[in-house]
Amino acid sequence: MRADRLYAYGAATGLLGDLLLGDPRRGHPVAAFGRAAGAVERLLWRDHRGQGALHAVVCAGGVVALGAVAEQAVRRSPAASLALVSAATWAVVGGSSLVREARAIGRALEAGDVEAARERLPHLCGRDPQALDADGIARAVVESVAENTSDAVVGALVWGAVGGVPGLVGFRAVNTLDAMVGHRSPRYLRYGWAAARLDDVAGWPGARLTAVLATVAGGDPRGAVRAWRADARKHPSPNAGPVEASFAGALGVRLGGTLSYAGRVEHRPVLNGAAGRPVVARDIERAARLSRRVGLLALGVTVAARVVATSIVASNQRDQRNQGNQLKGRTT
Repeated sequence: MRADRLYAYGAATGLLGDLLLGDPRRGHPVAAFGRAAGAVERLLWRDHRGQGALHAVVCAGGVVALGAVAEQAVRRSPAASLALVSAATWAVVGGSSLVREARAIGRALEAGDVEAARERLPHLCGRDPQALDADGIARAVVESVAENTSDAVVGALVWGAVGGVPGLVGFRAVNTLDAMVGHRSPRYLRYGWAAARLDDVAGWPGARLTAVLATVAGGDPRGAVRAWRADARKHPSPNAGPVEASFAGALGVRLGGTLSYAGRVEHRPVLNGAAGRPVVARDIERAARLSRRVGLLALGVTVAARVVATSIVASNQRDQRNQGNQLKGRTT
């Protein structure tokens, strides 16, 4: 079986596994990577960009190398190759956990239990829950669903289509490193700089595809395009901006504004402010459904792109061989 088809079947099986099973309660590979990266940090940490860059290279590069070795080891067995792609996709895609946590908070808000929603919010994002009322929690959840649709689903599928298993696990490693050390705290302002910049680069294609698919799959394509064009560049993150703006336009809500992270307050531009309304609890379910649709569409788009690209490369190689044979025939 062709490698591109094996990847397609494996990625689809892995995404289905995430939809049906979600993440394992114990022994998740991403958690194991986080512990290993933490151990490397304890050895390397200095308040210096160079040490942080070395940390990113060791951790992300090591994971990519392991993925390449595993892929090479099973290349002669279609069944083993399929199983490896399936397992890698299931391990790195986190769409079900994202939707599950969002819906749990949404149910608590709709039941009027704001305290329960505050208790669950740290499972989804780093906002200070005590600084938020019910609508503020709902907005935080919708923003997190939008951003993590790109980070936890679409971005991984994009890099899997480009690089196979090494691309899948490498993207998740980079994204995890950014979550661990890429924030602007005194400890990580310099040390986490390389991880944050690497995540910006790795997340760029997935974020744009997420924004496109949210525009297509949402309820208001024109509104999504309008919000994306008008407001995405206002966001401090080059990747979260297009994603959150397109989700805001597609859902017809306003995102952004004042945020609080562990006592640190940020005032971000409002996205879709002219046409959107404030986020309420019922919008969490709408965002979760949009996230699901975007993930499924991303699987189709990335797999199709890989198959087409592989076919074009194979066709060009055949043409080159034919031209070479013709030249040989003429010379003889």
